[in-house]
Formats: sequence, structure tokens, C-alpha cells
Amino acid sequence: MGTITMLINGETRQAGNGATFERRNPLDGAVATSAPAATAADAVAAVEAAAGAFAAWSRTGPGERRALLLKAAQAIEDKAQSLIEAMASETGAAAPWAGFNVHLAADMLREAAGITTQISGEVIPSDVPGSLAMALRRPAGVVLGIAPWNAPVILGVRAIATPLACGNTVVFKGSELCPATHGLIVEAFKDAGFPPGVVNFVTNAPADAAEVVEAMVAHPALRRVNFTGSTRVGKLIAQTCAKYLKPVVLELGGKAPLVVLDDADLEAAVNGAAFGAFANSGQICMSTERLVVDRKVADEFVRKLAAKASKLPLGDPRKGPVVLGSVVDQGTVERCNALIDDALAKGATLVCGGKAENTLMPATLLDNVTPQMRIYHEESFGPAKPVVRVDGVEEAVRVANDNPYGLSAAVFGRDIARAWDVANRIDSGICHVNGPTVHDEAQMPFGGVKDSGYGRFGGKAGIDAFTELRWITVQTADRHYPF
Repeated sequence: MGTITMLINGETRQAGNGATFERRNPLDGAVATSAPAATAADAVAAVEAAAGAFAAWSRTGPGERRALLLKAAQAIEDKAQSLIEAMASETGAAAPWAGFNVHLAADMLREAAGITTQISGEVIPSDVPGSLAMALRRPAGVVLGIAPWNAPVILGVRAIATPLACGNTVVFKGSELCPATHGLIVEAFKDAGFPPGVVNFVTNAPADAAEVVEAMVAHPALRRVNFTGSTRVGKLIAQTCAKYLKPVVLELGGKAPLVVLDDADLEAAVNGAAFGAFANSGQICMSTERLVVDRKVADEFVRKLAAKASKLPLGDPRKGPVVLGSVVDQGTVERCNALIDDALAKGATLVCGGKAENTLMPATLLDNVTPQMRIYHEESFGPAKPVVRVDGVEEAVRVANDNPYGLSAAVFGRDIARAWDVANRIDSGICHVNGPTVHDEAQMPFGGVKDSGYGRFGGKAGIDAFTELRWITVQTADRHYPF
């Protein structure tokens, strides 16, 4: 069992009232972590520590910020084994997924280091004689970052890195499902030498989440919120932010379509689909959630994908290398089992996998899925995936857009111009032609449309999200006034 602490103003802390909560391993129920159950007062203390550190940190030069972010990248990589073990213990994640988390998180820190010298402005022509008018970006202030459990190192670092690069200070609220994993991230920032108060860390019991978050959002010093998680919770966060007029970046759920056109390279499409659908047991916001396949190639595609999916290693990630580890909880099992039952009762065909009794869920494919079935519309967030057969491009586009989400998508086809046209017609913030729905790079603008949220993380888009744009003028000559 791991026992962790919060970090406020550079000091490790327990909750003010001494309360703790436990995170248990999803497979065997063993206690994985004991963590502080922060009170609203603890949360406010974290915001005030960040506010106190903001004046000095916002004035640091880009070189100093860059050097510390690069040290944090190395510190994350140094903790790779500890992070892999923590993810297996807290969320059941397989080692390849955890290792990828560490790799991309380090890249995100290096990208954030690079943008410290790209926070620029412009001179704008003014109608006032002698007026030098400028649009400048400045740090917003204290930023609250809230990250989920499913890609905990990637999304935890993303909640922190760009805000710091822009000169903001941060309060990071760890996930109740992986407090130790998120705690290791904060340790990396501390090891890198960030000044006290620049990065703060709070953890809370699940029942206290709403109170703790609202206490921070309500604080006058808090100026930005970034949240990654479910659409249901994202709507609650948005409501709270609206109440206090705090800008928020939301990256929420998805129902990513992978469209296989009739001229697709089926080997490439199968490999992309298997990765996109079953990486981290389908528990990724970008996970392929619907396989939209032209009927002309559907039989062969489904046969090839089922053959690959049925051979994916499944097991306890703490005992050896696997592709599919444990899903995060029994609730995921129950949700996916219900989706499978509903689809089969309404005429779908089970191609491989099937229902599970515990959190070791096999890769599951359901063919001939129709709009009458729940899995056509609902996010499974697990390794149960529907195949929807379509006739031609027009129906493929219609089916791809037939849901309230719009985060990621993919299109496979040899005719690049046609595939590009299909990609342009899909309503999503991200779309890959001849690549999987699960793909991210630190410098890319990442985010969705519709119920998948708004705002963008990554690269220069992150600068826009975490800075204020100011108009400043300098009058360099005498100015004429009408009175």
C-alpha cells in the first residue's frame, strides 16, 4: 500500500482534519493507496499558495521556465518504473500503456519548455497619430488542473505543463482513482526545483469532489480551469465555472468513429482499428467506439480484426506483460455486459470476446449493429466495440456523425482525396486519414466539438487557452483632444 501526501506551498501535508480515503486495486480489491481527503479549507489554502507564488513566477524569464520544465521531463522519465507500477496497482493499466504515458508526458514537458519563447504579441496600426498599439499576452493567474485516471500521466502533466510555461501557477487536483500516480507527477515537479507554491497538489475523497472544486473555482485568485473527464462531470464543472465567470477548457467523452472505405488497405485498417479500439482496454477518450465499414469489404475486415483481437494477451498487469489489463472497476464490466446483452437481443452478432465476470475483459466485437442498439449511441469506455455496416460514402459520413460527441475520428482509404473529403465532413476536433483514432502529439491542438467539450490543449493553442490578451498603447507624440 502507498501512502501519499498533498503539496501546498512546497510543503507536504495531510488533510486539515486528518481524514483519508483509500483507492483499491480493481482486480483483487487490495488497498493500493491511502490519500488525504482534502477539505474545502485545504483546497483554498492551495489556491492561496499558488496566488502568493504567482507574482514572482510570472516575472521569471523564459529561459528559467524552460530549464525547469526540461528538468521535470527528465524527472518524469526517471520515475517511469514507479509510474508503471502505480498505474497497474490503482487502475489495472497494462505496462505498454503506462510506458507510453510516461513517454508522451515527457514530450509534453519538452514542448512546453519550447513554447516559453513563443508567447508573443503584435503591433497593430492605430488611427491615433503617434500611438504605438500592441496586443500582448500575459499569464492569466492561478490555474486549476483536473485530470482523470485513464491516461493519468499524460493528462496529469498536460493539466500543468503549458500553464506553467505561460507563467501561471497551478493547483493540480488528483483523481480519486489514481492519487499515487498523480502524486508521482507532482514529485517530479518538486524534484525539478520549481519554487514553492508554483505547483500545488490536492487529493479528495470522491464524496467531497464537488465541494472541493467549487471552493477553488470560487476563489478570486483562480483565473482558469482545465478539466479532462466525462461529459457528465464536464457539464457540472462548466456550470460551476459559469457561476463564477471563470474560463474553462473542457476535454470530455467521445464516440470516435473509424471509417473503412471500400478501397481501404484492410491490413492497415485492421491494425489501426485494433490499436484504437483496445489500447488500455478501450478506456481512452479517443478510443475507437464505432467501426463504420463499407459493406463491400466488411466481411473480410471483420474476419481479420476478430482474428487479431482474439489473440490480444489479457491478464493481471502486475504479473507479466499483457495488452489488455484490468478495466478500472466492476461498473465498467456491468456497463459493457449490458451493452452486449442489449445488442445481441436486438440482432447483433458476437464475433469475438463476450461478457466478463470480473475486470479482466476480453476484446469484444459485435457485428451488424444498428441504431436501435444502445452500443451504437452510448460510449462503452471499455473493450466492447460495435461494427456498423454501411453502403457507400454518404452513409458512412452520416453514421460517423450520428452521435452527440465529436472528439476524434479516423478514415481509411487508398484514394487520399476521397478519404480527405470524408475526414473534412466528419464533425470532430481531430481526424486522422489512414491512422488510428488514438493519437496525440504534444505540439498539436487537442480538443473536441459538440459534447466532447471546447477549447484546445497543446502547442500554440495552449498559449491562447492559458494567457490573457491585453491591448496596451504608448502615446509617442502630442495627442489632440476634442475638449
